[in-house]
Amino acid sequence: MRCRQQVSGTSCPGSFDHDTALTGNDLIDYVDGKLFPYLRGFKQRATSPDTIEYKIGEIFGEIKSKFQSGYSLRDALELIDGLRFRSQQEKHELSALYEEKIKRMGNAGRNGGEYYTPRPLIRAMVQVVKPKIGDRIYDGAAGSAGFLCEAHDYLRQGSLTTSQLNTLQTKTFYAKEKKSLAYVIGIMNMILHGVEAPNIIHTNTLSENITDIQEKDRYDVVLTNPPFGGKERPEEIIAEIAALDAESAEILEGIRGML
Repeated sequence: MRCRQQVSGTSCPGSFDHDTALTGNDLIDYVDGKLFPYLRGFKQRATSPDTIEYKIGEIFGEIKSKFQSGYSLRDALELIDGLRFRSQQEKHELSALYEEKIKRMGNAGRNGGEYYTPRPLIRAMVQVVKPKIGDRIYDGAAGSAGFLCEAHDYLRQGSLTTSQLNTLQTKTFYAKEKKSLAYVIGIMNMILHGVEAPNIIHTNTLSENITDIQEKDRYDVVLTNPPFGGKERPEEIIAEIAALDAESAEILEGIRGML
């Protein structure tokens, strides 16, 4: 509670105390020196990686505050403190706003398209595949986790039992993402869609040795749109080829020729 009071300036719901609210350099120092380190510490204090506390720690371990002016940050905090995200409808509106922000990043050029796939395309693919509860769904290049979020919304329709809801939360969605920014965006997107502890791993799928894949690593459904504009280091591919059988090595040598 103390962290929230010092940053937001509120002592109780609906009130604002200008005498206790930090601003200017004091606010920047507090956020950078105390608040963010505290939030990063959630990862170490969490009871398990399968908890929302652990994921919060992961998120704040990958980002830092971009605000340089404590006065601009104070203005932003006062606006955010006036918003409500308690009801399911309000949470849905927040997730829609987040999706719209991701969409704009994807349409802005630069590298945005590497982690954003248009939602109508994702929705069409999910409807064609028709995943069902009990399937293990995987995206090896998750980006903003749009495929998994859409699959979650598809499976969440109708009246589900407590067991089915637990399956959706813990045993359905799996993903990997190489880039730090996309990794954080993907985790946040899934949390806003109702998956409290997303099974997204920060790693490069293409750097894994395929000979190490076991039965437990297999999935029922794969929904993905790899970032074809990206590149991998040839030496990493060569190291993987050295560990493969002749037939697989020949295939990957052809792929390497296109890198």
